[in-house]
Amino acid sequence: MASKSHPVKTSKTVLKRFLDLEQPKEYCQVEYIWIDGTGEGIRSKGRTLDFVPKEAKECPIWNYDGSSTWQSDGCNSDLYLYPRALFRDPFRGGNNKLVMCDVYKHNKEPVESNKRNTCADVMEKAKDLAPWFGIEQEYSLLDFDGYPLGWPKQGFPGPQGPYYCGVGSDKVYGRDVVEAHYRACLYAGITISGINAEVMPSQWEFQVGPCEGIKMGDELWVARYILLRVAEEFDVRVTFDPKPIPGNWNGAGAHCNYSTKPMREDGGLAEIEKAIDKLSLKQKEHIRAYDPKNGQDNARRLLGSHETSSIDQFSAGVANRGASIRIPRQVAEDKKGYLEDRRPASNCDPYSVTEIVVRTTVLE
Repeated sequence: MASKSHPVKTSKTVLKRFLDLEQPKEYCQVEYIWIDGTGEGIRSKGRTLDFVPKEAKECPIWNYDGSSTWQSDGCNSDLYLYPRALFRDPFRGGNNKLVMCDVYKHNKEPVESNKRNTCADVMEKAKDLAPWFGIEQEYSLLDFDGYPLGWPKQGFPGPQGPYYCGVGSDKVYGRDVVEAHYRACLYAGITISGINAEVMPSQWEFQVGPCEGIKMGDELWVARYILLRVAEEFDVRVTFDPKPIPGNWNGAGAHCNYSTKPMREDGGLAEIEKAIDKLSLKQKEHIRAYDPKNGQDNARRLLGSHETSSIDQFSAGVANRGASIRIPRQVAEDKKGYLEDRRPASNCDPYSVTEIVVRTTVLE
């Protein structure tokens, strides 16, 4: 096991002196963001443009060394970054930008970890139904040594119960990180719709959505990037592991709320029930798509306990947080709205999740 070193301390005060320097108006810093070969790791690098892009497609296609990101061999290592979604940069401010990219090989074929490519095709085919998504991203904050933030060293806090949506320094840990991330996402243009402390102490959640089609994946990946960057500022680590602490502690998911236009209209509950029937027939396929290790990560989390369904069985119910698919109580009463797929793991690729949900329920 690799040793756990304390992060190098640098001065944010000194950094601010340089970030406060006037930036020439004719230049713009753009941070290119992409997913590496693990399917869950985030990489980025920056470049200077001599104009301020208004859309992602205005940013130049760029390249990088894919042999250092588990995506190519050293003898043919150059891979291409195609800019897809543009956001304001909350770290550099001003006219500077973040751009979410997907990755292509030398022959312009998508790399294996590029799930956006097929997701975009599916969303285009389903665009007349206006598929909306909202993903509840759970994550845990860790100290520099990899132990949950605020937990007694070599020990455990009290049992779960007082921590969910908790208030007070004895119940929540890392709120500074959470609030900074929330504001940074709003500044960037992410459709972040809320935050809350979760059931396990040092575990938190933020929600992104509703987003239509491919925007769900673009926005969630950039929100994850922003979270990791914010955590750097506080010398705190973030883990999206679905079961960071074994035993009697809640795991972490990325519950996917989903609807189509017919589901949101009067009588839409019938459409929701049809979708659930279709989902029930594809349990194994969905489990493989709901974490980057084809279900192995979720096998540690979907145990049929701790507010999860069993990984081997499909279930659905109104207001049932132990089911694969939950119909919210208000949706059942209104007879229209959306369904919640509670199976995706916290480290899922949202492109894969949203693609297979649409494929199964709409494109068949």
